[in-house]
Amino acid sequence: MLLKLCWFMQVFTSVLLIVLVLLHSPKGDGIAAIGGASQMFSSQKSAEKGLNKLTYIVAAIFLLCTFLLGFGIVH
Repeated sequence: MLLKLCWFMQVFTSVLLIVLVLLHSPKGDGIAAIGGASQMFSSQKSAEKGLNKLTYIVAAIFLLCTFLLGFGIVH
């Protein structure tokens, strides 16, 4: 039962992690880096901070499930 739960969490968090990474705003400066205009919008909004925190939590769960399944700790 625990093995099935861990596999489900592995698949669910992998899909969720892909979606969360795609939701992030691009961090590339592009051509604006030449004139220094890239610093104009460098502040991070609270929604982006929350998205970062959620991404870190989902990534930690994904890594934990990977560790448990990879080393055969869950039977």
